[in-house]
Amino acid sequence: MTEDIPGASLRAALAKQHKDAHLMAATCPSRAVLSHLTSRWAVLVLVLLLSGTRRFSELRREVGGVSEKMLAQTLDALCSDGFVLRQAYLVIPPKVEYSLTPLGREAAERLAGLVDWIEDNYPRIEQARAALGQAAPPALAA
Repeated sequence: MTEDIPGASLRAALAKQHKDAHLMAATCPSRAVLSHLTSRWAVLVLVLLLSGTRRFSELRREVGGVSEKMLAQTLDALCSDGFVLRQAYLVIPPKVEYSLTPLGREAAERLAGLVDWIEDNYPRIEQARAALGQAAPPALAA
């Protein structure tokens, strides 16, 4: 029966290979990756990097509202997990560029679908909030 569910056989194989690799389990080591990958800033950085390599200052300018500290932490986590490649050049002034790894590109393409869905359906989300008498939340702070 699991053959009818996309990715089910892959998940089953991974579960056999990594007994704790089940996101619903409290001890699952994949939860840290999920947290890194789905953070507000990581989603925006990954989707932005789909269009090409960026320097830190470009990322900071293009990802509205992110602080320097949060961007640095986000990039460190994404690099550590193998989603982003940090390339430092030995020049003066220092030059560092960030780009997607193949794994990062795969993840970013999936996240871009979610971002598109949110933007396409935001009016419906606002309607649902209004139906419950809730105002749209204020913009999130960095």
